[in-house]
Amino acid sequence: MFVIKHRKKFFAFSGLLVLISLIITFTQGLNIGIDFTGGSAVEIQYSEDRPDISVIHQTIEEADIEVASIRPIGENGFMFQLKSTDSVVHDAILEALTTSNSEVNPEVTLEMADPHIIGPSIGAELRSKAWIAMITVSLAIIIFIAYAFRHASEKVSSWKYGTIAIVALAHDIIIPTGLVAILGMEVSSLFVIALLAILGLSVNDTIVVFDRVRENIKLKVSRDFSEIVGKSLEQTFVRSINTSLTTLFVVGALFFLGPESTKDFALVLATGLAVGTYSSIFLASPLLVEAEKREREQNKKGHNR
Repeated sequence: MFVIKHRKKFFAFSGLLVLISLIITFTQGLNIGIDFTGGSAVEIQYSEDRPDISVIHQTIEEADIEVASIRPIGENGFMFQLKSTDSVVHDAILEALTTSNSEVNPEVTLEMADPHIIGPSIGAELRSKAWIAMITVSLAIIIFIAYAFRHASEKVSSWKYGTIAIVALAHDIIIPTGLVAILGMEVSSLFVIALLAILGLSVNDTIVVFDRVRENIKLKVSRDFSEIVGKSLEQTFVRSINTSLTTLFVVGALFFLGPESTKDFALVLATGLAVGTYSSIFLASPLLVEAEKREREQNKKGHNR
């Protein structure tokens, strides 16, 4: 009952985190990758050990070449993402790196793979499809939960279960997005995949708690709805924490031991998992109590009239 009694404090804390995330996102903006804006990706492979990435950044800056991002790929390569699709820029990158490398290790040769071009129309299509995917998933969740909890509407209308779940999910994706903005991480198709995974994993935790609430309503464990929700939280708390921890171990292994290209994905997913576990316990369930309280008050006013 601790969570239910102090729900306003948790509402305030969650609201503060969301507000900060939104402010950071809109003031600093997101580093939109070429997946959505269009551009090109160029892969450079070294015949032997590649230099440190800081050296590559310095070389590209000295050559005055505008690059969206640089990341290691494979054992001896780098992937350069550019807003430009001009082959002259691609050749300039290879020339700058070759010149810089010849001064340090002339025996090492460089090879450039065929650039991967993403046109503006393709980027716009991917962007629109990403929005469609997010909206479709959210609507599907509302409809599914409203249908699944149609027999648990004695205390709270079934559609409110779905709406509260979406509010919690919005909380779960806004905060990781704020983290991406403050760290200047690239927003690519992997970022969208991470958000969709967060939606699925987070709603799973929320539904587990809601399902226990539904069962306790049927069992009539109490006449007080807040006590029913509090009891349901007690019964599912350990399960939610353990499930999230085991998943976080896997994502943590991906972050620390996985390839460089998936580190941002793993960080966003881990943040979403942690925030999602928090929201299912400290946000979604208390919101259910608040919804029942307001519904009861409205019914009383209706009867008094």
